[in-house]
Amino acid sequence: MRQITGTTNLNRQVAEALREAIHTGELRPGELYSVTRLAETLGISRTPVREALLTLADTGLVRIERNRGFRVVRRNPRHIAEVFHLRLLLEVPATRLAATAVTPDLLNALRSELTAMQDAAQAHDEPRFMHHDRRFHALILETAGNSLLTNTVATLRDTITTVGASTADQTRSLSDIAAEHTPILRALEAADPEAAAQAMRHHITHTGELLVAQTAAENAEPVSEPDTALLHNTHP
Repeated sequence: MRQITGTTNLNRQVAEALREAIHTGELRPGELYSVTRLAETLGISRTPVREALLTLADTGLVRIERNRGFRVVRRNPRHIAEVFHLRLLLEVPATRLAATAVTPDLLNALRSELTAMQDAAQAHDEPRFMHHDRRFHALILETAGNSLLTNTVATLRDTITTVGASTADQTRSLSDIAAEHTPILRALEAADPEAAAQAMRHHITHTGELLVAQTAAENAEPVSEPDTALLHNTHP
């Protein structure tokens, strides 16, 4: 695990280092880790480590055990299904609404983000790709005119990012993900609310299904019918 350098935003640096170690498998789910030993590895005091762990515990990534240390929590298929269920309930109607308020500026911005996603996919640059992916979705949500909705979806996406769940280059390529955004853009260009909503529904549902299946496989368990049903139990 990389040592922490500098003192600016120390808690954030520690949290990012822990996320990286979890995502690479250096810190493994289920094992008990010592806060003291982790602080020594990072070259810092225990206080910022504890504070960073509290932040990660709030997102469900780790579980703190009093006077013992902490454990990395296994990714939970049900939790992922619930997050994507909420995204469907929020983003599909928001996309339908956005299609009634399309402007040339919005379409140009969406085309720019999709092009940037395609370029990042060609370069196999997942962080850059996800930046433009998030911006593509945010532009649509912002057009719906509800800032609380936009922020809520951003938080839901952060939840998935924090636990390190991604389909990129596992069950589909970055180019495949980018391609799922094309029907959304085409429907918005046509100012077709139902087509736009359906394209967004397909994209979010497909992503959720793949992530639930991946997470179930990691836990050596079958995908449960209730989790699958949750991704399809939304209003038309």
